[in-house]
Amino acid sequence: MIPGRQAVVVDTNVFGASLTRRHAPLVDLYASHLVGRVIVLAAQTVAELRYGALLADWGPSRQGALERRLARARVAPVDDELAWEVARIRVACRRIGHALANGHHANDLWIAATALRYRLPLVAHDGVFRHVPGLDLRTELTGRP
Repeated sequence: MIPGRQAVVVDTNVFGASLTRRHAPLVDLYASHLVGRVIVLAAQTVAELRYGALLADWGPSRQGALERRLARARVAPVDDELAWEVARIRVACRRIGHALANGHHANDLWIAATALRYRLPLVAHDGVFRHVPGLDLRTELTGRP
């Protein structure tokens, strides 16, 4: 990491907000959580962003913008301890009836586990991350969980 700069794991929709009109409002909403910080991404976030770009048939210019953004971030290593963290947090979530234990949240599970594995806050605009045991969630979501 970079001395003196706090690192944060950033969820897919917040990281990619500047690349899509649908999520563009998140850029300003989350600026205070991101400016001056080291941006760390889970491997799943990188895969989700590239999948979305391919599926939408982004042209070379837009695809290049995505790759330049990705190059400025750090991708957290996937190791055995991360795999253990995924298993531990999925069991913990299942025991409390939390949605993150459900299979359709598999990518979100890995993103949360990445934050937990590396003991970093998670910046996300997704309610599924609320009340995950041990997770330091930084969100601007309001209202009911």
